Amino acid sequence: MSSAAISIDAGFDVEAFLAQPLTARVAAAGPTVRPVWFLWEDGAFWWLTGGWARLLSNLKADPRVALVVDTCDLETGTVHQVTAVGEAEIYQLDAGRAHRLLQRYLGADTSRWPQRFKSGTFDDPATRLIRLEPGRLRARDLSYEVL
Repeated sequence: MSSAAISIDAGFDVEAFLAQPLTARVAAAGPTVRPVWFLWEDGAFWWLTGGWARLLSNLKADPRVALVVDTCDLETGTVHQVTAVGEAEIYQLDAGRAHRLLQRYLGADTSRWPQRFKSGTFDDPATRLIRLEPGRLRARDLSYEVL
């Protein structure tokens, strides 16, 4: 994150939080909100999209997006939130990066992946990687004490 405005609550380990296989929600013009599996790598969020979603055409028309990754555990009162805003960039499929992304959610053994991820993702010429290097990133610990 080069010249991004960054706000991180003390004690919040952003790298560890974003290393978890959580789901992000991406809001784009359209308007549309789409849940995505993501990879946090080199200071940017990466996710897959393609012909199966309107998100790609929406991003081509207007690349501005907002993204949120959050968790809430009612038993412990742990609430963590990362929000990011910026302009998404559309990239051709990079099989290595796409594999790392899917491995986070589906595991290392690709023989156990559902077929749509093994061939559909990598064989579909419409599949693209989207990159968001946040122009603004905020990481908050909103946890509370459970009484």
